[in-house]
Amino acid sequence: MDIREHYDKIFKYCSSRISSRETAEDITQETFLRFLEHPEYQGKHALQYLYTIARNLCVDTYRKQPEEELPEEIPDTHSGESEWIDRIALRTVLDRLPPEDREIIVLRYVSELSVADIARIHGVSWFVMNRRIKSVLAELRNAFGKEGEH
Repeated sequence: MDIREHYDKIFKYCSSRISSRETAEDITQETFLRFLEHPEYQGKHALQYLYTIARNLCVDTYRKQPEEELPEEIPDTHSGESEWIDRIALRTVLDRLPPEDREIIVLRYVSELSVADIARIHGVSWFVMNRRIKSVLAELRNAFGKEGEH
């Protein structure tokens, strides 16, 4: 298996969790360095190890970041306003999910991993993961609908 083909997936995953592109690049590189330091990781479940390492590095980085304060005034831009509001509503709903559910959604729809790959990463069967994804999506649809009503 050529692990270089997974670089973009890991970078996309890190970018979705970390707001700074440079930090996401650093985390992606560190992920591969740590992966290559352990020959026992290189095998059939390499992708699972890569995502696990990346997840842990993202969590460590997130914990080290100081909290950012929201600006007093939000810039008044009419272009893309609806999209901007939808993004805020979606982010609000996603932030309410338990961290593991949020990660499953990011892996599936941002990193575009298959249900089978996500199941392997989390150590469950494809069936269990598929039902979990459907359940989380139903919860998101329900919560997003309620957000839109306000």
